Amino acid sequence: MSERETLAGDARLAALAEERLRRIARTHPVTATWFGIHTQDDRLDAGTREAVEQEIADERASFAAFEAVDPATCSAVGRIERDLAIQTVRRALFDLEVHRVWERRSTAMDVMGDGLFLVLAREFAPLAARLTSLTSRLEAVPRLLDEHRTRLGPRPVRLWNELELQSARGMPALLGEIVAAGRGVLDQRAQQRLERAAWRAGAAVDAFTAWLREQLGHAVDDWPLGRERYDELLGRRAFDGLGADEILDIGHQQLAELKAARVATAREIDPDASEATVLDRIKSDGPPDFAAALEAYRETMWRARRHIVDRDLATIPPDERIEVRETPHFLRNVLPFAAYMEPPRFDEHPSGIYVVTPSVDGDPRAMREHSYASISNTSIHEAYPGHHLQLSCANRHPSLVRFLADAPEFVEGWGMYSEQMMREEGFDDAPRFRFNMYTDAIWRACRIVLDVRLHRGEIGVDEATDFLVGQTGFEGPQARAEVHRYTYTPTYQLSYLLGKVLILRLREEERRRLGPAFSLRRFHDQLLYAGSLPISFHRRLMREAPADAVAV
Repeated sequence: MSERETLAGDARLAALAEERLRRIARTHPVTATWFGIHTQDDRLDAGTREAVEQEIADERASFAAFEAVDPATCSAVGRIERDLAIQTVRRALFDLEVHRVWERRSTAMDVMGDGLFLVLAREFAPLAARLTSLTSRLEAVPRLLDEHRTRLGPRPVRLWNELELQSARGMPALLGEIVAAGRGVLDQRAQQRLERAAWRAGAAVDAFTAWLREQLGHAVDDWPLGRERYDELLGRRAFDGLGADEILDIGHQQLAELKAARVATAREIDPDASEATVLDRIKSDGPPDFAAALEAYRETMWRARRHIVDRDLATIPPDERIEVRETPHFLRNVLPFAAYMEPPRFDEHPSGIYVVTPSVDGDPRAMREHSYASISNTSIHEAYPGHHLQLSCANRHPSLVRFLADAPEFVEGWGMYSEQMMREEGFDDAPRFRFNMYTDAIWRACRIVLDVRLHRGEIGVDEATDFLVGQTGFEGPQARAEVHRYTYTPTYQLSYLLGKVLILRLREEERRRLGPAFSLRRFHDQLLYAGSLPISFHRRLMREAPADAVAV
């Protein structure tokens, strides 16, 4: 077969991926904003049941088109990307056709909140222009909420829709922030239009929540996937062929090993003190107030970045940008500590946003979560070399097939891998930092156990909450809020620590395979610049196309 014929398959894959991206951006304006495509910042998604049914039909058509590409007409990389595209769409179809959260849990507040917050928070255009788009999106809120009423099926899940009602309670704060942002920026007429739109949006939220409370009258508590469908989902996640029982074994093994490591580290710190006492001391060692904590996050983040450069651990893109901000008020109940929002791929000057939460409901104990040890671990995970570096590098790969891939076990796993790797390479490796790292990892090991057992229907919310409290020391309300989120995100929560385990396995495989030629920096760069892919696909690229992903 000629080179031209071989490349025909690659070209077809690229065209299909661009077609799928354009379709997603057209039908999901909020997702388009997230991507950095700003042609529809004045619109919100369609909320009707018919819109979801059309999306299912469109994804089926995409699946058939990707499958129809003859692997023989593709390069080595093209064959891998063909399989990746098929896996990505199959995964999306599971959510739409099998799990069907969209007809059992209202997600109207997610669409509304994301659509407004992304335009407000990201400075891709002058504020006045963004406020004009926000006004149009606010004017679309009543329509969006009316349409979302058509989605909810006859058996909504009580817990999931109670969570939607909780989200609705944060909307007045967001609307207030948007209105306040317009003062002194918009002229009088534009400001009045913004205020009217915000008021009507708030009234629509009130009407929608009243309607949703009525739907709870026929709500059910039956939400687990069950063994058969959970196994099917795992099969669509490309987890190196791991089944649920094997993953559960990894969770239990990791939990035991991490708890033992924390005990040993506590003895390093003080052989005569209990773990609880050591933890209390570590949490008490922090900045005096939140302003100082925010500065400590910034300082630690930049120290970590310098360490990567000094130790030659990875290639940092020359134009990556990140800013650290205080979490907006309306997000503080759902982001009690810190979080990261990736740089939009298609923005002219993409920047990551690292948000840190001062407190929830004015709780003074919240400052204890911003100890110096916690600040170090969180900044590694969220910024360098964690999410910010990984996602900034991934955005540089030209493949849209890879851009549209779904691989939380790599994205979240890389964040956790970064925590351990940086300690191995001498960054903040004193016992108090390692103790905090093990504490956070124990929580992620619990997620593996609970993800499997909850969604196979083996335990319920109460038992899962008790398990989390007993293993982590979380307060009951915090643990229950965690478990509530786990109930509608099957296989996502286990992705953190399982992903780290799989990356470490891949690193060891590469060390053995390459011997003296192995380079930690090259290993990291191959992962970082190949895109956010399932780890099994990273392995294939390293073996079948080792020159594909190099730092740029």
